[in-house]
Amino acid sequence: MAFIEVIHEDSAEGELKEIYDNLIETRGKIAEVHKIQSLNPESIVNHMDLYMTIMFGRSPLKRVQREIIAVVVSKANNCEYCQKHHAEAVNHYWKDENKTNQLKKDYTGLNLKSLDMLLCDYAWELTKNPGNETEKTFIEPLKNEGLDDRAILDATLVIAYFNFVNRIVLSLGVHLEESVGGFKY
Repeated sequence: MAFIEVIHEDSAEGELKEIYDNLIETRGKIAEVHKIQSLNPESIVNHMDLYMTIMFGRSPLKRVQREIIAVVVSKANNCEYCQKHHAEAVNHYWKDENKTNQLKKDYTGLNLKSLDMLLCDYAWELTKNPGNETEKTFIEPLKNEGLDDRAILDATLVIAYFNFVNRIVLSLGVHLEESVGGFKY
């Protein structure tokens, strides 16, 4: 149960109802992370714009790489809500439940491509120890693996975004939906 008041779709009116209806139409359903913002509907719209840009917009990073980063950040923050949602998205691409479960448990136990492992390491370290020698430890190795500055920016945006969302979820008691599935990827 959330720690603050939440307006659910059956009670929504006006602008909030329009936002909820749009989320159902475009994303398949409304996530609890959006409902928690129901007292400030404009924040839902801005949140979704940021989310769609970072996770679905054009990027040198593949969609699955962005979802992997989301899971690693959420694991580092102990955010079960985001781990479940974004592990489902990863599995949409991997189609390997065991591999996806290992990602949630400990990504270091996976046999990932070196670039993907570097992205995971970057996500973990930037979440746990922001700003600690990122250039030599992460930026240079990512460039050596072929990532350009735009890709590194996008990876950093995904990491920062999920730290932001994890804190909303954890701080306000956002609970996991009964069914995590049903979202459009």
